[in-house]
Amino acid sequence: MRLENRTAIVTGAAGGFGEATARLFVENGARVAIADLDGEKAEVVARSLGEDRAIAVRTDVSSRPDIDRLLGEVGRRFGTPDIIVNNAGTTHRNRPLLEVDEATFDRVFNVNVKSIYHMVQAAAGAMRDNGGGVILNVGSTAGIRPRPGLTWYNASKGAVNLMSKSLAVELAPWKIRVNAICPVMGVTGMLEDFMGVPDTPENRAKFVATVPLGRLCEPQDVAQAALYLATAEFITGVELPVDGGRTV
Repeated sequence: MRLENRTAIVTGAAGGFGEATARLFVENGARVAIADLDGEKAEVVARSLGEDRAIAVRTDVSSRPDIDRLLGEVGRRFGTPDIIVNNAGTTHRNRPLLEVDEATFDRVFNVNVKSIYHMVQAAAGAMRDNGGGVILNVGSTAGIRPRPGLTWYNASKGAVNLMSKSLAVELAPWKIRVNAICPVMGVTGMLEDFMGVPDTPENRAKFVATVPLGRLCEPQDVAQAALYLATAEFITGVELPVDGGRTV
């Protein structure tokens, strides 16, 4: 199995892209920490994967104490993480940029960007001392080819995409590979916020029409990209679109 004897942390793993990634990692031999703000849902996912393969840790990724507690719990149960998938994210509803208030802006940047700062600060040293590892940050095509109405979300994901490249260069001497996974709009709980209109077949079709392969991103698409990047030992610093051709 491709991830045999590896320990992974996946944030935002109680559903959507994160849950699919955690499940695929376990199928490939990894032990996984399901980190999510919704502790009850995280427990359900962890139990379904087996207590010897997964643990649930309620985590607010924008909080450094929560990140420290997560890493402590993973260390006690499974050891130093070999793979960290910074998947947890949030958005503001698609709307004119002047209608997004400061509190919402701060929440988007705290969850999408500052969370990665906290995770790297807390985990990079231990990963270095353990011989290296992999950090995968879930960015977005929004940071490559932005959509109107999502300016502040787009900006946060542009930061994630670029930060991943810079981290890749700086952490390479420590044998820590860093890559960004950039999904197009996905079939997750945030879809209606991204669209800014009700999720009807007619409204969804308008967005699907912008994707050459003719569908939105599914959780398994991101999971497969994460598995590939977690095991591709000579790839670092890439901004990998998982987008059906949206950014072409």
